[in-house]
Amino acid sequence: MKIIFMGTPDFAVGTLRSLAEAGHEITLVVSQPDKPKGRGHAMVPTPVKVVAEELGIPVFQPVKIREAKDVLEKTEADVCVVAAFGQIIPASILHMKKYGCINVHASLLPKYRGAAPIQWAVIDGEKESGVTIMQMDEGLDTGDMLAKAIVPLDEKETGGSLFDKLSEAGGRLCVETLAKLEKGEIIPEKQGESPTAYASMLDKKMGNIDWNKSAVVIERLVRGLNPWPSAYTFLNGKTLKVWKSTVEKTVNGGKTVPGTIIAVDKTGIHVACGEDVLVLCEVQLEGKKRMETDAFLRGYQVEVGTVLTDHKE
Repeated sequence: MKIIFMGTPDFAVGTLRSLAEAGHEITLVVSQPDKPKGRGHAMVPTPVKVVAEELGIPVFQPVKIREAKDVLEKTEADVCVVAAFGQIIPASILHMKKYGCINVHASLLPKYRGAAPIQWAVIDGEKESGVTIMQMDEGLDTGDMLAKAIVPLDEKETGGSLFDKLSEAGGRLCVETLAKLEKGEIIPEKQGESPTAYASMLDKKMGNIDWNKSAVVIERLVRGLNPWPSAYTFLNGKTLKVWKSTVEKTVNGGKTVPGTIIAVDKTGIHVACGEDVLVLCEVQLEGKKRMETDAFLRGYQVEVGTVLTDHKE
């Protein structure tokens, strides 16, 4: 098939590479504009743009996708493949090509419609996630489903590790779906109502740990927000990021104030929660490197009885 590919972040790279390796002719890649980054504010290309240029595919970066209508009309293609593009596609573009626009979405629709389905699946404690190839319509992730692939979650799954798994699965499934679509072997399936809340975009404030919650809930938050934006708390007025943790079941009768450090040993920093105890196994203190807690404790003294807070004192 001749394809216009629309995508921006790392997640979309897996699909772009898979389509190219499968022998499809990608006539154009559409990606978000480059953005300034770092102290020097140097313009940094999107991950999709980097790979497109590596593959010798022309790249178009409109500020608003509506501005791309004329360019897309003139570009020969049978279908538009969209993967984490980052803008709402208008109806005038959705139905422009023979097979319309199909989307690689990182959840088992209708679950987790929205911008951050990967991380929310981990945060919510799902046992499985996956990828859905969807025929795009004017709604937000509401189009007919064309194919699905299930990906089980590991007990220690992080947002980052699931991201990699679903990126690979999405590329593979997209190639399979296009082959069946061209042969007329796809029967679209309506979605119905979503059983989960909208997977809203992540922000840094989400990572501020509320120690009144159970250790199980906090541990999932730590994994879901790894590597970005990360879970964190405050130790003696300094930000302490928590990268890895485990749950220690205990019965304390609610006598210990949540957030209180009740033990410090080689296994980590043991913190009382609303229910059970969270053991911090890998941390990063403000201005310091990320490290295993055992190594951290050799250079920083943490007193039992110290209370971790949700703000700088």
